[in-house]
Amino acid sequence: MPKSLIKSGAVIDGFTVGECVHRGGMATLWTVTHPDFDMPLLMKVPRVSEGEDPAAIVSFEMEQMILPRLAGPHVPMCFGTGGFSRQAYIVLELIPGNTLYGRLPDLPLTYDEARLLVAKIASALADLHRQNVIHHDIKPSSIMFRPSGEAVLIDYGLSHHNHLPDLLQEEFRLPYGTAPYMAPERLLGVRDDPRSDLFSLGVLLYFFTTGERPFGEAETLRAMRRRLWRDPHPPRKLRSDYPPWLQEVVLRCLEIEPVWRYPTASQLAFDLTHPDQVKLTTRSERLKRDPLSTVWRRRFNQGAIQPKPKSDVAAQLASSPIVAVALDMAEGAPELNEALRVTTQRILATLPAARLACLNVLRLSRIALDRTLDEQGSNKHVDRLVALQHWAAPLKLDESRLSVHVLEAVDPATSILEFAAANHVDHIIIGARQNSLVRTLLGSVSAKVASEAGCTVTVVRPPQLAHSSYEHAGAEAGEVAG
Repeated sequence: MPKSLIKSGAVIDGFTVGECVHRGGMATLWTVTHPDFDMPLLMKVPRVSEGEDPAAIVSFEMEQMILPRLAGPHVPMCFGTGGFSRQAYIVLELIPGNTLYGRLPDLPLTYDEARLLVAKIASALADLHRQNVIHHDIKPSSIMFRPSGEAVLIDYGLSHHNHLPDLLQEEFRLPYGTAPYMAPERLLGVRDDPRSDLFSLGVLLYFFTTGERPFGEAETLRAMRRRLWRDPHPPRKLRSDYPPWLQEVVLRCLEIEPVWRYPTASQLAFDLTHPDQVKLTTRSERLKRDPLSTVWRRRFNQGAIQPKPKSDVAAQLASSPIVAVALDMAEGAPELNEALRVTTQRILATLPAARLACLNVLRLSRIALDRTLDEQGSNKHVDRLVALQHWAAPLKLDESRLSVHVLEAVDPATSILEFAAANHVDHIIIGARQNSLVRTLLGSVSAKVASEAGCTVTVVRPPQLAHSSYEHAGAEAGEVAG
C-alpha cells in the first residue's frame, strides 16, 4: 500500500491540505480547501499503517461507497473521494459545532428537551432509511446539528446499504459497532433491519433522560449477548417523575424482538412530537424488569430473534407508512366522509403496520376575533376531536395506530401541507366537495393539497359527484383532482 501523502500543504486532486483537527481510532480529519468550493471542507483519511485494525480499511471502503449516494440536510455533503491505489480519502462539508457527545456532562436533560432532540434525530434516520441506508452506529458522537436545527448523521463506516455489497458482513464474523448502543439482532449477524437503528436511538433517549445507559458500559461479546434475553430497568425505577408516555416510547424502542419496536423512524418521531397522542400500554406502568421465568425462557428458547433472509429496506418502510386523512366536519359532508372512510379502510387493509392520523382544520377568521365556543357553549376544538374519534371508530384500529388532530389555521390547505411535511406523512387522503363559485375563483383545498404535497395524495369524491368513487393524484407529478 502506498505511503500516505497527507501532510499540511500537500495538494491532492486539487484539495490543499490544512491542519489535522481530529485523530480517531479508525481515521484522521484534516481541513482542506479547493478553488471550486467556497465553503469549509474536511478530508477524512483512514488509518492504514502497520498494526492498525484491518476493519478500518473495510469500513472506509463502505463509507466511500455510501456517502456519495446520499443527499439532503441530514447527511454531510460529499465533494470527492480517493482510492487506496494512491491516497484514500473522503472530502466532506465541515459542519460547524460539536457532536452530541459534548452534551454528556449535562445529563440527564429535561424530558422536553430530550424528546425534541431525539425527535430530530429520528427524522434524520427516517430520511436515511428512505435512501436505503441503515446507519448501525447511532450514538452521541455520530450526531451533529446544523445551525438551522436539523440533525446530521455522520460516520457511515459501519452502515449497510440495501443496494450495495455489505463488505463488513462478508469479511468479518464478529459484529462491529459501539457496544452500549448495539441492537440484539446485530449479535446474530442481522444487518439489514432498519429497526436496529431505532433500538440504538432508544438507548440514547434512555441515557439522555436518566443519565444511565440501559445496558451499562459492557463491551465484551459475552456481556452484550445478555441483551438477547435481559431487558433494562424501566426508567421509572431510576426516576420517579419519569413521564409514563416517555417510558412507553423508550421501552418500545428497546424491545428485544424488532417486530415489537416502532416499525419506522417516522412513527417514532411522530410520537415524540405528539406526546399527548401516545397510547399507553403496560410498558408505561412498569417499575421492574421482566421476571426471571421470562428471562430464562428467552435464553433457552432462542427462537425469539433469528437471522432472516435479506430484506428490502424500502419495502419494509413502504408497508409501515403514516397516512393522514383530512375530514370536513361541516354540515353536508356525511356522504363525503363516508366515502373517505371506505377509501381509508381499503388502503389500511393492505398496510397492517400503517399509522393513521385523522385531521380536521378549524378555520380561523382573517379579520374577526375567533370564538372558542359555539352557540351552544361547547368547545369547538374538543367537539371536533370527539367527532374525529367517532368517525374512526368503525375502522377498528388498534389505539397505537390511530391519532386525531384538530388544526387551527386561516388557510386549511396550507395547514394540512405543513402537518404532512412536519410529520413525515407518506399518503394524504382528502375529500373534494361539490363545485361552487368560491372554489372556482379561489381554488379548492383538495386541489392545492394534491398539487403541492410532497407525498402521495388520494382525492375522494362522494359517489354521486364522481365518475369513479375515488381517484389518485400523484402530487410530485403535479396531477390535480378535485
